[in-house]
Amino acid sequence: MKISKFIALALAAGLNGTSASAADVARDYPSRPIRLLVPNAPGSSVDTLSRIVTTRLGEVLGEQIVIDNRAGAGGIIGMEIAKTATPDGYTLITATTAASTIARLMVKNPPYHPVNDYEPVAQFAVTLNVLVINPKLPIKTMREFIDYAKSGKSPFNMASAGVGSQSHLSGAYLLQEAHIESLHVPYKGGGASSGAVVSGESQWSLIPSAAAMNHVSAGRLRAIAHTLPKPTPLLTVPPIADTIPGFDYSGWMGFLVPKGTPKPIIEKLRAAVAKTMEAPQVKKGMVFQATEIIVLGPEEFRKVLQESMEKNGKLVKALGLSAN
Repeated sequence: MKISKFIALALAAGLNGTSASAADVARDYPSRPIRLLVPNAPGSSVDTLSRIVTTRLGEVLGEQIVIDNRAGAGGIIGMEIAKTATPDGYTLITATTAASTIARLMVKNPPYHPVNDYEPVAQFAVTLNVLVINPKLPIKTMREFIDYAKSGKSPFNMASAGVGSQSHLSGAYLLQEAHIESLHVPYKGGGASSGAVVSGESQWSLIPSAAAMNHVSAGRLRAIAHTLPKPTPLLTVPPIADTIPGFDYSGWMGFLVPKGTPKPIIEKLRAAVAKTMEAPQVKKGMVFQATEIIVLGPEEFRKVLQESMEKNGKLVKALGLSAN
């Protein structure tokens, strides 16, 4: 009995020590710069929004956040690096619809699972997509876009940020729902794909708003519609759903950390993200990029990841894009 009691006390002491240790780590965190993996190229919408958020997030946390762009394979490369990183809170990844749930559907034997291999920290945005065209084309409305596509005039190329990107899937979905055809031209990242439409190398793209708005504001691209199911104060153009009833396709963004990151650190990051998204300069930056701020905690964000896998899995299969 005495031995059992001794063991029980020892175990309790050990557990309390572990808890205290985790709390101590969180209290001192962060004590050095944090790496943020961005699974997209510089100049992409993901890169742009990540920089808007992390500039203030670093101030809130009291440490610099260093952005590490690891583009490639629709985001798979960056996701893999994050999966194998040390789970100590000093590596985060910007999670997106494309990299987390779409890209893995495009390959056989995906190397990661967005729910099982990471810990969700927080969602911070919903990214609507904008249909943009080269302004030299005689197209100003969604109906004119469809009519032009059906006229057979060429070239009429659809640019995307790469196979498995959000712009690829949303564009393929639009082609299906509008019953039109267009040659898909995948580029290496959102910056390259939007630049191709600006130059006239490709004629149109359905891209996240953050990749479009600088070009639209400068007159280098013309926005004609967006993918939310109803009008939004963020944009003056109408929803695609006004012309194609029921059309609805938007993405999301948030932060993940490697599996096994201590929960007290995750909670500290979550609180910092929530505070960051209240900052006037962050709100202003997101509005300029026509991006909605939505802050969800770890468990709510986990549900978003699960639902996104299911929804995009069905869509990829319906479009015949799956590699499996």
